[in-house]
Amino acid sequence: MKFKTIFSAATVALALSGSALSMVVGGYYPSWKKAQTASIDLSKYTHIYMAFGIPSSSGTFAFDGDWFLPQVVSDLHGKGVKVLMSVGGWTGSNHFSNIVKDPSTSANMVKSFVDYVKTNNLDGIDIDWEYPGRLGDNCNVFDPASDTPNYLKFLQSLRSELDSAFGAGKKLITLALRVQPFDVNGSPSSDVSEFAKVVDYGNLMQYDINGGWNPETGPNAPFNFEQGKGMQVSFVSAIEDWTKAGWPANKLVAGVGFYGRSTIAKEDMSKDPQNQYQPQESVVPLGDSEDASWYDVCAGSTANSGTWQWKHLRDQGVLTSANTAASPWVRQWDSTSQTPWLFNPSTKQFISYDDPESIAIKMKYASSKGLAGAMVWSVNMDTPGGELMSAVRSFGSGATRRDAVPLAVSSAPAAMATSGA
Repeated sequence: MKFKTIFSAATVALALSGSALSMVVGGYYPSWKKAQTASIDLSKYTHIYMAFGIPSSSGTFAFDGDWFLPQVVSDLHGKGVKVLMSVGGWTGSNHFSNIVKDPSTSANMVKSFVDYVKTNNLDGIDIDWEYPGRLGDNCNVFDPASDTPNYLKFLQSLRSELDSAFGAGKKLITLALRVQPFDVNGSPSSDVSEFAKVVDYGNLMQYDINGGWNPETGPNAPFNFEQGKGMQVSFVSAIEDWTKAGWPANKLVAGVGFYGRSTIAKEDMSKDPQNQYQPQESVVPLGDSEDASWYDVCAGSTANSGTWQWKHLRDQGVLTSANTAASPWVRQWDSTSQTPWLFNPSTKQFISYDDPESIAIKMKYASSKGLAGAMVWSVNMDTPGGELMSAVRSFGSGATRRDAVPLAVSSAPAAMATSGA
């Protein structure tokens, strides 16, 4: 039976009542997208992460949104929303390894965090290190053996200093987490329970799993992965891997992307419409109207992100409704990844993305596993009316899924995500 998600007034009311009100609804606010965020109702979030503070080699950091931060904090606090500074990100993680291994620079960073929280009346610090123990961006320094244990020591010190300055538990520490636990010597940690003791929430980045870096098309954010196709990690496997390693489910926050990624297929994918894994070109096309070519100084090359924000899939004539494609685009649904995908036979462009239907499936599963709530990258990408946010807030409301049981989780190697989140 084909399932169609319909958000009636009653459904939305249910999503906003009861358990949904106690859930964490976190959203990343990119400083460089301030203007595009003006139309978004941020009162629907419980936590906003200002992105990104960029660390220096000395252990201090700088945020290019300092000029508007006081007003944002004041406005959001007036709506009952907590505000945290997120430090790092894909291109801002190059110094973390060296900072936390040196007692002097580690202490400097702890002090800079505490001082910044105090000066700006923030509710805490979010750290987005991509990634402890493994390479993220090409410029990043990493130490396979020592990053993860050094990170734990740093976080323990940060918790102690925040508690000393503001009172025990008064300020939050949250972390952006890759789809598998922190690496030690090339393998995911088997025990991360000590991290969870000093961290309030871990925000799982369950997206950027497949994309233009792969030889084949595939789902950006699969609910389940398909055995032997694409990266062998998923929304489901991320939750399982972290909880098996000792991170409590009620301190995990499920991550969803309010965007899709486009690539160019080598063949007409409409000839095999049930297969979203087909050979693709290495050159990524431009995405929506906000995408542009950018120069990666670390890689020494210029490329497009191929990103399509949900709002632009809707307002640039790709989708005429949440689940209807405009010709010549054709929408397909993959029963394993539980996500939609689009194909344009004229241009051979493929787009993998999340929509209200696929997000509702993920929220139902995350709720059933006892997670704390959901996190979004990023707040500026939704429609002004909040189509995707309505699906996020269905967490805990009994939203229907196409299938009741996730596929078996593989113990395959982790994905090397290329997230900017």
